Amino acid sequence: MKNSIHFKIFPATNLLPENWDYLAQENIFLSKNYLQVLEKSAPENMSCHFIGLFKDEKLVGIALSQFLNLNLLQSFGERDKCLKTSVRNFIFKNFSSHVLFIGNNMLTGQNAFYFSPEINFQEALKSLKKASEALKDIYKNKGLKIHLTSFKDFSEEEITSFEKATFDGYYKFSTQPNMVFEIKENWKNFDDYVADLSKKYRDQFKRSRKKSEGITKQKMDLDAIIKHEKTIYDLYFHVAKNAPFNTFFLAKNHFRVFKELLGDKFLFYGYFIDNNLVGFNTLIKNGDSMDTYFLGYDDQIQKEKMLYLNMLYDMIGYSINQGFKEIVFARTALEIKSSVGAKPVEMFGFIQHSNSLINKKIDKIFDYLEPKTEWQERNPFKV
Repeated sequence: MKNSIHFKIFPATNLLPENWDYLAQENIFLSKNYLQVLEKSAPENMSCHFIGLFKDEKLVGIALSQFLNLNLLQSFGERDKCLKTSVRNFIFKNFSSHVLFIGNNMLTGQNAFYFSPEINFQEALKSLKKASEALKDIYKNKGLKIHLTSFKDFSEEEITSFEKATFDGYYKFSTQPNMVFEIKENWKNFDDYVADLSKKYRDQFKRSRKKSEGITKQKMDLDAIIKHEKTIYDLYFHVAKNAPFNTFFLAKNHFRVFKELLGDKFLFYGYFIDNNLVGFNTLIKNGDSMDTYFLGYDDQIQKEKMLYLNMLYDMIGYSINQGFKEIVFARTALEIKSSVGAKPVEMFGFIQHSNSLINKKIDKIFDYLEPKTEWQERNPFKV
């Protein structure tokens, strides 16, 4: 039909249309370079497809899909040992081990798609939904039945468009919030931020800096990342496996590949004691936003030196000094991120189970699939 939107599914980045990056200007996580990172160093249990939406022959929308095979995971996370965790793991292993995401399960926020303003948003969503059905067939032909399909990480405003685009049969869910740090216009440098903290939180800042004495921080280039690759992975893996829940673990070459392909847009900071790497954090420049990425640390040193809190302050300092407008701190460690000034932004998604009987109970089951976190929001600034 003329003027209608149709989709094409691409299994590899070298097949993407030449003008793909024109639509990805607003979001580095939809750019060819980033998608190549996924292609070359995705988690072992993940495979990706890239979706183009076309009006006639013109590219008018781009999207990312990720398939996760949870049967390939040795552990979903080792921190919580309780009945609810056991039930959740049982559900995943037996009824929900093959998950198709329209979106990026490695990030927080709307990194699923970008649509050109010249097309109708609801029509584009309908086409994307059809693409998800076609992806199920692609995996079915490989002998992999998709159990759960999820469109993830949208704001309250964005999710309304989904409801209009007939996502009947999907369960609308809300996950842990995205912690976003807004950088105030009057903060010209990090000292301005510290000056705005209330006495209690300025004392917290001073205490953490005093504790960190003896640690040196280094910006690491590609050669340094390669040199320390084994230690980097060990530090990352220690933190990851002690998280309450995991659906993937990074490939061992992930940070090296990221630096190779994203260059100066990807920042890697190592923390050393006596030339020994004891922690690291990573940042990604995404337009006016700074996205925090994965980190790792030695647990004992983290506690002694308040290393994680110091990393948060370092990320804030760099982002203010470089003129960014916000820092996307993502999920996890909600309270400590709140204590440095990040605010929760509620995120929504849609999920559907392929089994209609299970799908009818998906609201009950979802409580097991998504770990709940009790936390108290803080305000570190002067009132």
